[in-house]
Amino acid sequence: MPRIFPFVLIVIATACGSTRRGAAESSPAAPRPAGVQAISFLGDTLRTLPLSAQTKTRYEAQLADAKAAYDLAPTNVDSIIWYGRRLAYLGRIREAIDVYTRGISLHPDNAWLYRHRGHRYISVRELDRAIADLERATVLTQGRADEIEPDGQPNARNTPIGTLQSNIAYHLGLAYYLKGDFGRAIGVYRPELAKAANDDRRVSTAHWLYMSLRRSGRDDDAAEVLVPIRRNMNVIENETYHRLLLLYKGELPVDSVLTVGPSGEMSVTDATGAYGVGNWHFYNGRRADAERVFRRILAGGQWGAFGYIAAEAEIARLKR
Repeated sequence: MPRIFPFVLIVIATACGSTRRGAAESSPAAPRPAGVQAISFLGDTLRTLPLSAQTKTRYEAQLADAKAAYDLAPTNVDSIIWYGRRLAYLGRIREAIDVYTRGISLHPDNAWLYRHRGHRYISVRELDRAIADLERATVLTQGRADEIEPDGQPNARNTPIGTLQSNIAYHLGLAYYLKGDFGRAIGVYRPELAKAANDDRRVSTAHWLYMSLRRSGRDDDAAEVLVPIRRNMNVIENETYHRLLLLYKGELPVDSVLTVGPSGEMSVTDATGAYGVGNWHFYNGRRADAERVFRRILAGGQWGAFGYIAAEAEIARLKR
């Protein structure tokens, strides 16, 4: 990626989706009421991310820095990317998409811009557009050396765990998964797991690959994915995915993964863990238990989280 501006960068674990017609379909974007970022798979309007006052204040300060850098160099790819990212972390996702679109008009062969716009099309439930961008990014990076993708917020070891190409693949597989196209998701995640360079990437990719295989009825292949998963893996960020894999392997109880706040609220991480648990119930034939978990996730309000959007997609499919 181009150079990083020296202000502190923070990533919010945001996520994915489609339209009212159901998670397996993406239609052209319909007109939205003012202030609406997206229409959920269930037809609900999504407006404001549930950020704490402290987090919002911090993100706004970081956005001000990114906007200043962008104003100084509005054609610079780095300025464009970080301005878009900062907008999206605050839930101003449509503005972020517009920033990336302007960037693509200036730099039509820049894979980073398609990677980030594709991610945000997932956030606003426009899966076909997300897939088009992420497939374009895949083509643009073929045969090229990979690059480390800097974190918005440094982890405990200040060690980025992702790269441009691994993040393109991760989000492309996710977009297929959300559409219910588990075969194509497997086709993305299987080679990506083989290339994973650290345990964080291994557990995150293995999690979505395992679920895609189980949802495809390929239980033996899914079991093979779990064989190398161990308790003592060197996981820095993706502890929830790691714990879910250990749950699937029978080495952790479900109540060690499924957590909900005292008033029913969920964090982004809680929604991730809860979706894995709900899906675990689903593909093991406990459909009523799965639906209860999926609905708990929706009640938790974290509509930007991957786990939330995947649960939303499941409920939409169940209603069809």
